[in-house]
Parts: sequence; structure tokens; C-alpha cells
Amino acid sequence: MARDDSVEQAVKHHEKIDYIELPSAHLVRTRTFFERAFAWRFEMYGPDYMAFSDQGVDGGFYRADLCSRSESGCALIVFYSGDLQATRRKIEAAGGVVVKPVFAFPGGWRFHFTEPGGNEFAVWSDKEPA
Repeated sequence: MARDDSVEQAVKHHEKIDYIELPSAHLVRTRTFFERAFAWRFEMYGPDYMAFSDQGVDGGFYRADLCSRSESGCALIVFYSGDLQATRRKIEAAGGVVVKPVFAFPGGWRFHFTEPGGNEFAVWSDKEPA
């Protein structure tokens, strides 16, 4: 007997991270940044929430006065890049600000940046930057 696809999906995702929600002080600027830097697409749910999908994990941004920063003890979301310097240039061109320059760590290299909504992210690579 074949299993129902929806049951198979539920088992595959059972107790795995399925969705993340992040604050943003400036939803429009956050949206513009991710569209320009990473070609993300968003679905708006009113003026205070927008969702993204197909980015490794689905999620959304909600309007808030606070932002997610590692110095405050928040979780750090880390992107992977096959070309760290090219990704850094795209982030800066889209309005992101590098807050920790490229540094080596066990397993590779990475840098941290903030997007215009104030949230901090990191990008890592197992390939040494040129």
C-alpha cells in the first residue's frame, strides 16, 4: 500500500525547523534589500508582515521596533556562498553593511552583515576568499 504524499511530507518534516520569523524596523527596506541581494520574492500579508519561501527554509518578517543581533543573544542565521567576496559585493550593493569583516574559523571563512531593517546575518564559505 502506497503512503499518502501528505503523510510522507509530514513524517519528513516532523520536528524539523519549518519556518522562521524575523523582526524588521523597516519592512520596505528589508524587502528591497533581499530582492536585490538574493533575488527573493515576498508575499505581503497586510502592512506589517511579509513572507518568503524557497530560501532553504520558509519564513517571514514582521514589523517591530527591535531587530535580531548576535550581540543581544539572538540566533544568527548563516547563508552559504561558493564565492564569499562576490556575495559580499552583492550585499553591499543592495544596501547591506558588513559589521564583521571576513575572518577564518574552524571549517572556513565568514563575515557578518546587517540588512537595512537592522537584522544581522552571516555568510560563510568553505572556499578561501581571493
